[in-house]
Amino acid sequence: MGQGIKQIWQKTMRSLYDWTMGLASGERAVWALCVVAFVESSFFPIPPDLLLIPLILSDRTKAFRIAAYATLASVLGGYLGYGIGYFAYAAIEPYLSAGFIDKVDWFRGQYNTYGAWVVFMAGITPFPYKIITIASGVTHLDLAVFTVASVLARGARFFLIAGLLWKWGAPMKVWIEKNLGWLSVVFFLLLIGGFLLVKLI
Repeated sequence: MGQGIKQIWQKTMRSLYDWTMGLASGERAVWALCVVAFVESSFFPIPPDLLLIPLILSDRTKAFRIAAYATLASVLGGYLGYGIGYFAYAAIEPYLSAGFIDKVDWFRGQYNTYGAWVVFMAGITPFPYKIITIASGVTHLDLAVFTVASVLARGARFFLIAGLLWKWGAPMKVWIEKNLGWLSVVFFLLLIGGFLLVKLI
């Protein structure tokens, strides 16, 4: 039974990988990456890395240009997440109890003290970045601080991937395809771990 589930999982991931590689070689691949990077910063659950990696592997000469597009789209999407948090909370704030408002004010003060580091760490790790962009809007984190932290974090993440693939693209592609099964499991566990960490916080 366990072996059968493993084979189905690996087959599914192989199909997804092949489909993504095909999308990455299409005429609108960069636009698809930008859309995914944009919406992932506010509500979409799938990270842009899944498209960024095969897109770079399909043409390593454009690695850093592709990383720049992903960074720009992700930061712009972060503003959408910020706006969701800012305006959604403003809409319900008048209906909240005084005790709850006091707790939010305390959290807002703590968050704004360390907000730049929170945004930066979320931007470069598997931690759900969308949660941080929305929380930044709720707490009214200084928009300049939010922007600088987002650009540095998302840029560091995407340009690091681009640099590694530009340098070791061919062997990296072989390694990814050879280890796709357990890599997908690791990625899934990291994603679940990120959401569990949110609950603990």
